Amino acid sequence: MFKLVVDTNVLISAALSAQGAPADVVRVALAQHRLVFSQPTFDELRTRIYRPKFDRYISLESRERLLHDFSACADWVEIAEPGHHCRDRDDDKFIETALTANAAFLISGDKDLLEANAPAGLQIITAALALEKLGT
Repeated sequence: MFKLVVDTNVLISAALSAQGAPADVVRVALAQHRLVFSQPTFDELRTRIYRPKFDRYISLESRERLLHDFSACADWVEIAEPGHHCRDRDDDKFIETALTANAAFLISGDKDLLEANAPAGLQIITAALALEKLGT
């Protein structure tokens, strides 16, 4: 069982479509591994999932249920002020969350994260690669 930090873009993609690597990796993470959040990473998910552009794809009730379920089943860590790890400083909170949790993988579709120099012991990978590495 691995601890996994999943970036907001992958979680929202999975919420919007049950098909594809993001949905598959979230299902695997929930069924066989441990999803990890910090308050800053969860806050980003909460603010982005409620954007009006998603209204036609996912109901408000589904968004509330998704946030509740992720919150209830995840491991939570407290992070200090994130260090500087990637081009987009706003993404540093995901790396800091993964490091604090001693997560094996940070799963993302964000180019800034995927191209960041991952600290030792952390792999920053796409959802498709995560599925391969998790043996699914």
